[in-house]
Amino acid sequence: MARSTKTTEQRVAEIDAKIAAHKSNIATLEAKKEAILNPKARAKRVTIKTVIDQAKADGMSPEDIAKKLGIKIED
Repeated sequence: MARSTKTTEQRVAEIDAKIAAHKSNIATLEAKKEAILNPKARAKRVTIKTVIDQAKADGMSPEDIAKKLGIKIED
């Protein structure tokens, strides 16, 4: 059985395809590395305490907050 040989152009094309695949992998890895080195800031969770503290900082009284929430406070 005779062994078929590839032309120079075919071998170069195969190597170019491998290079392109590896460059793609390198780009993916660099993006992951960048994400690790520069993580995104976490968003703060909204809690009742932070809402009330912000309302107080904006000058609202507890009565104003209750009124906005539709809570009836009996005297």
